[in-house]
Amino acid sequence: MLEIDGDDGGGQVVRTAVALSALTGEAIRVTEVRGDRPEPGMRPQHVAAVEAAAALCSATVDGASEGADELVFRPDAVRATDVAVDVGTAGSVALVLDAVLPLATALSAPATVTVTGGTDVEWAPPVDYLRRVKLPLLAAFGFDAELSVESRGFYPLGGGEVTLRLRPSSPEPVVVADRGALRRVEVHSVADGRLADAEVAERQAAAAAEAIETAPVGTETTYADADCAGSSVVLVAVYEGSRAGFTALGEAGRPSEAVAADAVEAFRRFDGGDAAVDRHLADQLQLPLALAGGEATAPEATAHVETNRSVIAAFGHDPTVERRDGGVRLSGGSSGSGSG
Repeated sequence: MLEIDGDDGGGQVVRTAVALSALTGEAIRVTEVRGDRPEPGMRPQHVAAVEAAAALCSATVDGASEGADELVFRPDAVRATDVAVDVGTAGSVALVLDAVLPLATALSAPATVTVTGGTDVEWAPPVDYLRRVKLPLLAAFGFDAELSVESRGFYPLGGGEVTLRLRPSSPEPVVVADRGALRRVEVHSVADGRLADAEVAERQAAAAAEAIETAPVGTETTYADADCAGSSVVLVAVYEGSRAGFTALGEAGRPSEAVAADAVEAFRRFDGGDAAVDRHLADQLQLPLALAGGEATAPEATAHVETNRSVIAAFGHDPTVERRDGGVRLSGGSSGSGSG
C-alpha cells in the first residue's frame, strides 16, 4: 500500500491521490489529511470527491468521513456507471469533479457524475471556469468530458447541481507552452434571480466589457434560482494556443462594478506576461500532463503545484516544475515502474 503524507497541501493531495489510485489500481493510505489547515481532516467536499471516485472504481474505503485524518482507498477496475454525490454544504462541486475527470482515460464506456453543493463559492473556481476554461482546453488534446449546470449554489447554503459526462478518452500530449495572440474575451456573469431587479448580472458583465480594450468582448448573463442570493463573473481570455480564466464573486453590499473590476485586474496582470495558462490551471493541469505528457507555462508556481507534484511523483511519474524569469514551466515527465 502506497503511503502518502497529507499534512501539507490541503484537499488537492486527497483528490490527486484517489484519482491516481483508481487509474493505477494501487491502494493508498493518506495520513495527516490537511494537517496544516486551521480545521484539519476531511471536509464535506473531500468526502464527496472520495465517494465519487470510489463509485467509479468499486473501491473499498476507510476514513471517508468529516474530520477523519487518515484515508485508506483500495480500488478495483474503473468502470462506467452513473454516480451521484451530495456535498451537503456549499463546498465546491468543481473540486469534487477534479478527482474524477482523469478517470475518463480508463473508461470503456460513458459515465456520469452528478454533484450537489456549491457552484460559485470561495476557495475554488466557479463551475463556469471548469466549463469554459479547463474542459475546452483539455478537449483540444483528447479529454472527452462535458459539464451541464442544472442549478446554482451560492454560499452559505449551496444546493447547486451539476453533471459531468465522461466519455472514454485517449489523450495526446497537452502542449500549452506558447499562448499566441489574444483573439477574444468572453464575460460570463451569473446571479441569483432575486438580484434581477438590481440588474446585477448585466452590470457585472457591462463593467467588465467596458474595461477591456485589448480584444473583442462577448458577454453572457444568466439568472438562476438558488437557495440563497449570490453572483459571480468569469472572464475567459481565448488566445490562439490556449485559454485562461479570471473570476470574482459578489458580496452583499459590494457594487457589481467592483466585482467585475477584480476579474478584469487579474486578467490584465496575466495578459501583461507571456504565460499560456493561469495559476489555477497550473495546478489542475499537472495530472493531465502526467497522464498524457506535454508541457505548460504559467505565471507562478503556487504551493498547490509543488505538493501536487509530490503526490504524482509518488506514483512513479517524474513531473517537473522549472522556475524561470516571469513564471514557471511544467512538464509531465515520464512514468516509472511505480505507476503500473
